[in-house]
Amino acid sequence: MMQFTVPRNVFYGAGAISRVTELPAARAMIVSDAVMLKLGWVDRVKSFLEANGTEVAVFAEAEPDPSRITVGRGVEMMREFQPDLVVGLGGGSSIDAGKAMWVFYELPDMTWEVASVPFSIPPLRAKARFIAIPSTSGTGTEVGIGAVITDTEATPAVKKSIDSYELVPDMAIVDPELCLTVPPDVTANTGMDVIVHALEAYAAAAANDFSDGPAIKALQLAFEWLPRAVEHGSDATAREKMHYAAAVAGQSFNNCGLGINHSLAHQLGSVWGVPHGRANAALMPYVVAYNAAVSSSRYADVALALGVRGVSVDQLVSGLIDKIFDLARALGMPTRIKDLGIPEDEFMASVDLIAKNALEDACTGDNKRQPTLEDMKHIYMCAWDGVLPHI
Repeated sequence: MMQFTVPRNVFYGAGAISRVTELPAARAMIVSDAVMLKLGWVDRVKSFLEANGTEVAVFAEAEPDPSRITVGRGVEMMREFQPDLVVGLGGGSSIDAGKAMWVFYELPDMTWEVASVPFSIPPLRAKARFIAIPSTSGTGTEVGIGAVITDTEATPAVKKSIDSYELVPDMAIVDPELCLTVPPDVTANTGMDVIVHALEAYAAAAANDFSDGPAIKALQLAFEWLPRAVEHGSDATAREKMHYAAAVAGQSFNNCGLGINHSLAHQLGSVWGVPHGRANAALMPYVVAYNAAVSSSRYADVALALGVRGVSVDQLVSGLIDKIFDLARALGMPTRIKDLGIPEDEFMASVDLIAKNALEDACTGDNKRQPTLEDMKHIYMCAWDGVLPHI
C-alpha cells in the first residue's frame, strides 16, 4: 500500500493570501524572516489575522538554511505564547523552521535524534495547526512532508531532514504576488530547485502513477517559464507559472521521494553555504548521467515531454542532459562545483567526509540506483571538473 498526501486546501492565485483566516484561531504565531518583515508581508498577514479576532505573535528570525539553534529560540517563544495556529511565511527556510518549531512545541520530549528518523513523528495538532505561505518558487515545502534543518554544531555542519506526513500543512497559500520582487539570482536558484525536485521524483525508486503526472507538468512549466521569470521579474504570468510549478513538483516528490542529487547538494550548502538550488543545479547533469544506468527510460520520458528529439533512449537521455546544461548557462548559473566559489583545497580535503554524509542523507534511500561511497565521491569529482561520469 502507498499513500498520496497533500494539504486539505491549497488556495492559489493573486490575492490568495487573504485566505489565511480560513483556519480560525485564538492565537497565531507567524514564523518568517527579516526580508518578509521589511517588505511588509508579515504585517499584512498579521492584519488579516487580527481583523479576524486572532492575537498574533511574530518570530522573524529565520535565516537561510535554518539552524537547530534558531528552531530552539522559536520553540521557547511558542511555549510562552501558546499558539493554536502556526503560519510559516517566506522562503522554504522560514517554512521549514516553522515546521520544526511546531514539532518540538507539540512534542516537548522529542529529541533531534528521534525527529531525524524518517516518519518517526507521532501525531501532531494537539496544540496547533499549520499554514504555509511561500514567497519563493522552489522548495515545495508548502505542500510537503519535510523540514530541512542544519546542525551547525556538527563538524562539518550538516543538513538533516525531519520527514513525516504529519508535517504536511493543513493549508497552503500559493499567492504569486509574494514573489514579484524576488531578485533574478534567487529566482534562478529556486527555479532550478523545482526542476531537480520534479526530475528526481520522476526517476525515484518509489515513483508511481500518482506522482508521475505532477512531476512531468512541473518540468514543463519550469523549462518554459523560468527563463522569463529570471529575465523579466515583473512578468506576472511567468511568476505565477513558476510559483505553481514549485507546488506541483512538491506534490510529486513529497509522495515518492527524491534522490542523490539532493543528498550531494545538501553537503555543499551546509559546509560552504552554497544556495540549495544552485548546488542542485550544478550537480544535476552528472547525477542524471550516473542514474541513467537504471533510469534511462524514465529520463527518455522526460526528454520527450520537453520536446527533445531522438531516435533512441540513449539519444534522448543525452539530449536531456544537454537541455539541462543549456538552461543553466542561459540563466548564468555554474555547471561545475569548482565554479561555485568553493576553495579547491577545502573541497579536496573534505570530499571523503561529505561523500560519506551524502551517502547517509535521507534522500539517498529514495534513489533507484543505490550508490556506494566511492560512487558518491566519483560524482563529486566529476561535477568538480565538469566531466560526466561513466560508471
